Amino acid sequence: MRRFAGALVAMTLAGGCFAEDIEEGAAIYLDHCATCHGIDVDGNGPMAGAMLVKPGDLRKLTIGNGGEFPLVRVIKRIDGRDPLVSHGSPMPVYGDFFEGMDVTMKTASGQPIMTSKPVSDLVAFLKRVQQ
Repeated sequence: MRRFAGALVAMTLAGGCFAEDIEEGAAIYLDHCATCHGIDVDGNGPMAGAMLVKPGDLRKLTIGNGGEFPLVRVIKRIDGRDPLVSHGSPMPVYGDFFEGMDVTMKTASGQPIMTSKPVSDLVAFLKRVQQ
């Protein structure tokens, strides 16, 4: 039994099967995103006025995507696979912070997408604040 438990832990660590942490995602959001996107996640952060392209209201990602949270688009935007020119540099501005232990998230169709644990937590928070 011990051998099985150890193998299960090793497989979990290797496969990146960790649950998202919404509270950690909220903390990451406040530390790295709220300056532009606002404390209320509405796109009205203190730096929004200085940006050429104004930050969007992140509470409306699901509404703006036909009622389905755009998981893949959000992950790729945060982790830099879908860069944003409006940030003056590749998104995310905090690049190295969002690297780390790979985890797997599942899209609505059940397809896996790999990202880092911080991005996974941040996405979980963004899913929670949808209107």
